[in-house]
This record gives sequence, C-alpha cells and structure tokens, in this order.
Amino acid sequence: MSDIILLDGGMGQELIKRYSGKATPLWSAQVMLDAPELVQETHAGFINAGAKIITLNNYTATPCRLERDASLELLQPLHDAAISAAEKAIDQTQRRDVRIAGCLPPLMASYIAQAVPPEDECLEHYHALAALQARACDLFICETMSTIAEARAAVYAAKAVNKEIWVGFALDERSHNLRSGETLQNAITAMNALNVDAILLNCAAPKTIDTNLPSVISNTKNAGAYANAFESVEALGPGGTVECLKERHDLTAEEYAAHALSWVDMGARIVGGCCAIGPKYIAQLHKALIEKGHHITNAL
Repeated sequence: MSDIILLDGGMGQELIKRYSGKATPLWSAQVMLDAPELVQETHAGFINAGAKIITLNNYTATPCRLERDASLELLQPLHDAAISAAEKAIDQTQRRDVRIAGCLPPLMASYIAQAVPPEDECLEHYHALAALQARACDLFICETMSTIAEARAAVYAAKAVNKEIWVGFALDERSHNLRSGETLQNAITAMNALNVDAILLNCAAPKTIDTNLPSVISNTKNAGAYANAFESVEALGPGGTVECLKERHDLTAEEYAAHALSWVDMGARIVGGCCAIGPKYIAQLHKALIEKGHHITNAL
C-alpha cells in the first residue's frame, strides 16, 4: 500500500470552540495573544490524533490584515508565538517525527480574489512572512490561494529561503475554477512550471474535491487535499469574523475519512483537514488509513 502524509486539521475553528472570548477579525491569531496555551493544546490534539505535519497558527497574521484589523507591530510577536506553540506541542507529545509547515496564506481575505493585492506587493509581503517562519519550519504550504499570481508570489518567497513548497488552491464550489475565474488546469500548469513539490486542493467541500482532485493527480507529481466542513464560505468578507460561517452537522468523522480514503485511492499522497475538521476527524482518518494498510509518513 501507499506511504501517505497525514496533515493536521483546521486550527481556527477548533480554537474558537476552546476559546471563551469573542471572535475578532484576527480570528485564530487573537487566541494566540490572549490564550497561547490553547494553541499549544490544539496542536498537541492533532499530533495525538496521528498528524505527522502541523501548520503554524499564523493564518491571519499577515501585514495586510494586521494593518487593517490591529497593528503591524504584532507581526513578529505573533509569528514568534506561533512557532513557540508548535515547538512546545511537539515537545509535549514527544513525537519527534512531526514536522512543522510554515503557512503562506491569503494576505487580505480568504476566498475573495478581488482582495488579492498586486503581485509585486504580494511578493514583498510573502518574503517578509517566509523570513519570519523559515527558522522553524520544514516546508511551506501556500494555502487557500485564489489566484495564480497570488500563488506564484508565495512560491517565489518560499524558494528564497530554500524550503519545500506545497501549494493549495481554493475552488469556487459552483464553477470549480479558482475563485479568480482562472481554470484549475492553468493553475496546475503554472505551478508545475515553478517546480513546486506538491499541489493540493483545500478549504472546499469534500464533494468539490472529489470532482476536481483527479485533474490535479493526473497532472502533477505529488497531489493532496484537505477539505472544510462549512455549509458555505460565501458570507465571509474582508475584515469579517468566523461567526458568520455555519458548520455542517451532516459530515461525520467517518464520512470525512471515507472521502479522504477515496482521494488516496485516486492517487493523493497528502490528506488532512481544513476549517472545522478537528482532531476527532484526523484520528478517524488515521485509523482508517492504517486499517487499509497505508503507512503514515511525514515526507514526500
């Protein structure tokens, strides 16, 4: 059977569930300011569930978001806190085979291609983010990318610090194109031209990934996916809070694992979870992969 990399799940929604305060536009980064121990505990929960890669909790800690929603002075402290929480979680669980992924996220807002800054500005900000994370991470995930230009800038920044690079695209659930309107095939071609190490689909419904992942698998060397469990993401705008998003109650951990196993059967080498996919989902997926005879690993 296959060697499969098992990622963690979605940090943001899991932290909101554990956090007693009110959700803010800073989302998961606010928890890092107010209750950093919850970030460590959540990372540890995913590690204990079987994840071999955990992603730094810096998704909303970008220069654009901080200038809009808080203060740019928080950029380095938030990244330092994210690195500390991930490293402490690995120490806590004593799982030395767990790797840390740096996160190069959408700079201004998730899912909204019109909010993506010009490519030269993206490149400047991604260089800053990559430099802050490089000392602690084993690879970079450029995730929830809505445009090819945005992804390209993130890739260039990751290349500058000589890290393995995975790129995750967020698809429009209706058109199955990128949220910019660009086709998935054109995005795959652009990333292959940059020789990225893996191309993934993330933060879309499992059924959307079911439909579109075969195109990724057949057109790149390493493919993967990690879906969300939202009813819809359309209500979330720039500067909004996650309170406007509703989680699905019809997607059990067993059903999610079945979707992810189907992706592995298609040829995916990387699976995990995105928003609202918590540790119990990852634990069930880990169990299902083992039962199918797959070997869980931490590297391509």
